Amino acid sequence: MSPAQLPPAEYYASLPKSITGAGVILHDEHGRFLLVQPSYRHDTWEIPGGGLEEGEFPWQAACREVKEELGIDINPGRLLVVDWVPPQPDGRPALANFLFDGGSINQHTAEQHVRLQSDELNAWRLAGPDEWDHLFAEHMIRRLHACTEALTSGTTAYLHHGWHPVR
Repeated sequence: MSPAQLPPAEYYASLPKSITGAGVILHDEHGRFLLVQPSYRHDTWEIPGGGLEEGEFPWQAACREVKEELGIDINPGRLLVVDWVPPQPDGRPALANFLFDGGSINQHTAEQHVRLQSDELNAWRLAGPDEWDHLFAEHMIRRLHACTEALTSGTTAYLHHGWHPVR
């Protein structure tokens, strides 16, 4: 039976699976981004955000995740980056990651308002590009640099695992 002949539910069940995440880039006037250290991983820092819930839009997930993780309400701005990450050897399916402009934050404001989700996060910090090499995996470093470029140029980047696709 060809896919066109399958009932919709069977056809959709036969398609490849992917997951979707959303996050925000909170940044200061020095080009530093607010990062969070997950309690469940000790090898990397992360961008505030997480996976979408059933029926949720990426922008909504970004708002919800920042509220849950940092205890602050934000209205994210424009889309900065979409990064497509292929399936991983550990079994994780492909991931579409949406990153939005979370707006400006400074050390003083963060110290006053950030309240970490204690069961998921150990710490937060503002870190600039000169620090990212020892905080992130290579694809994340590329993704963060693409966010910096998008913030300064007013563009949106589409990435393949942190790389701009070959044109």
